[in-house]
Amino acid sequence: MKLKTFLLTGLVVALLIAGVASFYASSHPDGLVFVAEKTGFLDSATDHGAADGPLAGYQAKGVDNPRLAGGLAGVVGALAVLLIGGGLFWTIRRRDRDEEPEPRQHADSH
Repeated sequence: MKLKTFLLTGLVVALLIAGVASFYASSHPDGLVFVAEKTGFLDSATDHGAADGPLAGYQAKGVDNPRLAGGLAGVVGALAVLLIGGGLFWTIRRRDRDEEPEPRQHADSH
């Protein structure tokens, strides 16, 4: 299998998993919120700086269907992670290649 085919297949599978898993994610509170509710300190929580962000609350802002908004947020999040991770990998890989010494060429004695 060619490298491009492998990477493209991996990208499609990652996006499908992110979209489908997020689409079917539970609407119940996550573990931290559940514990905060049970222990009684949930009322003291404040919104964080990104509370008005486009993917706040694991939902894509502006999408009315909650399941679709969750699936879209999963796909966007997966793309962001893949782009950032791929960019870092590419940058580090290029730097390592630039630092490698050039192979010594043997002079012909003829």
